[in-house]
Amino acid sequence: MAGKRLAPLFTENFAGNLDGIRTFLGDEGRAAFDRLLDGIVADLVPTLCQFPRSGRAFLAHPIRSLEARTAIRRVKRSLQPGDNLREFVVGEYILLYLIRGPQIIFLSIKHHRQLSFDLDHFWP
Repeated sequence: MAGKRLAPLFTENFAGNLDGIRTFLGDEGRAAFDRLLDGIVADLVPTLCQFPRSGRAFLAHPIRSLEARTAIRRVKRSLQPGDNLREFVVGEYILLYLIRGPQIIFLSIKHHRQLSFDLDHFWP
Protein backbone atom coordinates (compact mmCIF):
# COMPACT_ATOMS: atom_id res chain seq x y z
CA MET A 1 0.00 0.00 0.00
CA ALA A 2 3.04 2.26 0.13
CA GLY A 3 2.90 4.89 -2.58
CA LYS A 4 -0.89 5.17 -2.48
CA ARG A 5 -1.67 8.08 -0.18
CA LEU A 6 -4.76 7.69 2.02
CA ALA A 7 -6.97 10.60 3.06
CA PRO A 8 -7.01 11.27 6.83
CA LEU A 9 -10.23 11.51 8.83
CA PHE A 10 -10.31 12.41 12.53
CA THR A 11 -13.17 11.23 14.73
CA GLU A 12 -14.79 13.26 17.48
CA ASN A 13 -13.41 10.68 19.90
CA PHE A 14 -9.85 11.43 18.72
CA ALA A 15 -10.42 15.16 19.30
CA GLY A 16 -11.87 14.39 22.73
CA ASN A 17 -8.83 12.25 23.53
CA LEU A 18 -6.56 15.20 22.67
CA ASP A 19 -8.54 17.36 25.10
CA GLY A 20 -8.12 14.61 27.71
CA ILE A 21 -4.38 14.51 27.13
CA ARG A 22 -4.15 18.30 27.48
CA THR A 23 -6.02 18.08 30.80
CA PHE A 24 -3.92 15.12 31.93
CA LEU A 25 -0.64 16.91 31.20
CA GLY A 26 -1.85 20.11 32.87
CA ASP A 27 -0.18 23.51 32.69
CA GLU A 28 3.26 21.99 33.30
CA GLY A 29 2.82 19.81 30.23
CA ARG A 30 1.73 22.57 27.84
CA ALA A 31 5.01 22.41 25.86
CA ALA A 32 4.75 18.61 25.63
CA PHE A 33 1.17 18.92 24.37
CA ASP A 34 2.22 21.49 21.76
CA ARG A 35 4.99 19.13 20.61
CA LEU A 36 2.43 16.32 20.36
CA LEU A 37 0.13 18.43 18.15
CA ASP A 38 3.03 19.58 15.98
CA GLY A 39 4.22 15.99 15.61
CA ILE A 40 0.76 14.74 14.67
CA VAL A 41 0.36 17.37 11.94
CA ALA A 42 3.93 17.47 10.61
CA ASP A 43 5.05 13.85 10.94
CA LEU A 44 2.53 11.28 12.10
CA VAL A 45 -0.39 11.97 9.76
CA PRO A 46 1.75 12.30 6.60
CA THR A 47 3.69 9.14 7.48
CA LEU A 48 0.63 7.02 8.23
CA CYS A 49 -1.21 8.34 5.16
CA GLN A 50 1.76 7.30 3.01
CA PHE A 51 2.59 4.07 4.90
CA PRO A 52 -0.65 3.08 6.67
CA ARG A 53 0.53 -0.40 7.64
CA SER A 54 3.38 1.06 9.72
CA GLY A 55 1.45 0.32 12.91
CA ARG A 56 0.88 -3.16 14.24
CA ALA A 57 -2.35 -5.08 13.78
CA PHE A 58 -4.49 -4.33 16.81
CA LEU A 59 -6.49 -7.56 16.70
CA ALA A 60 -3.28 -9.65 16.72
CA HIS A 61 -2.82 -9.07 20.46
CA PRO A 62 -3.37 -12.13 22.64
CA ILE A 63 -6.65 -11.95 24.54
CA ARG A 64 -6.26 -12.86 28.19
CA SER A 65 -9.51 -11.85 29.86
CA LEU A 66 -13.22 -12.41 29.43
CA GLU A 67 -13.81 -8.64 29.33
CA ALA A 68 -11.29 -8.25 26.51
CA ARG A 69 -12.87 -11.11 24.54
CA THR A 70 -16.27 -9.46 24.85
CA ALA A 71 -14.89 -6.07 23.78
CA ILE A 72 -13.02 -7.58 20.81
CA ARG A 73 -16.20 -9.35 19.63
CA ARG A 74 -18.00 -5.98 19.66
CA VAL A 75 -15.16 -4.36 17.75
CA LYS A 76 -15.11 -7.13 15.14
CA ARG A 77 -18.88 -6.74 14.60
CA SER A 78 -18.31 -3.04 13.87
CA LEU A 79 -15.66 -3.68 11.23
CA GLN A 80 -16.49 -3.87 7.56
CA PRO A 81 -14.90 -6.35 5.15
CA GLY A 82 -11.43 -5.10 4.26
CA ASP A 83 -11.08 -2.91 7.36
CA ASN A 84 -7.70 -2.99 9.04
CA LEU A 85 -7.56 -1.85 12.67
CA ARG A 86 -4.04 -0.87 13.73
CA GLU A 87 -2.15 0.82 16.54
CA PHE A 88 0.93 2.98 16.42
CA VAL A 89 3.14 3.84 19.38
CA VAL A 90 4.87 7.19 19.09
CA GLY A 91 6.86 8.40 22.06
CA GLU A 92 4.59 8.34 25.10
CA TYR A 93 1.39 7.97 23.07
CA ILE A 94 -0.62 5.08 21.68
CA LEU A 95 -2.73 5.82 18.63
CA LEU A 96 -5.55 3.61 17.29
CA TYR A 97 -6.49 3.98 13.64
CA LEU A 98 -8.51 2.21 10.98
CA ILE A 99 -7.63 1.72 7.34
CA ARG A 100 -10.91 1.70 5.42
CA GLY A 101 -10.84 1.94 1.66
CA PRO A 102 -9.12 5.16 0.60
CA GLN A 103 -9.17 6.60 4.14
CA ILE A 104 -7.18 6.34 7.32
CA ILE A 105 -9.49 7.06 10.24
CA PHE A 106 -7.86 8.26 13.45
CA LEU A 107 -9.97 6.74 16.23
CA SER A 108 -8.16 7.29 19.52
CA ILE A 109 -4.97 8.55 21.14
CA LYS A 110 -3.86 8.15 24.75
CA HIS A 111 -0.82 9.00 26.81
CA HIS A 112 0.55 5.70 28.09
CA ARG A 113 0.10 6.84 31.70
CA GLN A 114 -3.58 7.72 31.32
CA LEU A 115 -5.99 5.33 32.95
CA SER A 116 -7.98 3.34 30.45
CA PHE A 117 -10.98 2.93 32.74
CA ASP A 118 -13.40 5.31 34.41
CA LEU A 119 -12.81 5.56 38.16
CA ASP A 120 -15.22 8.50 38.44
CA HIS A 121 -17.99 5.95 38.02
CA PHE A 122 -16.95 4.39 41.33
CA TRP A 123 -16.16 7.62 43.23
CA PRO A 124 -18.46 10.42 42.06
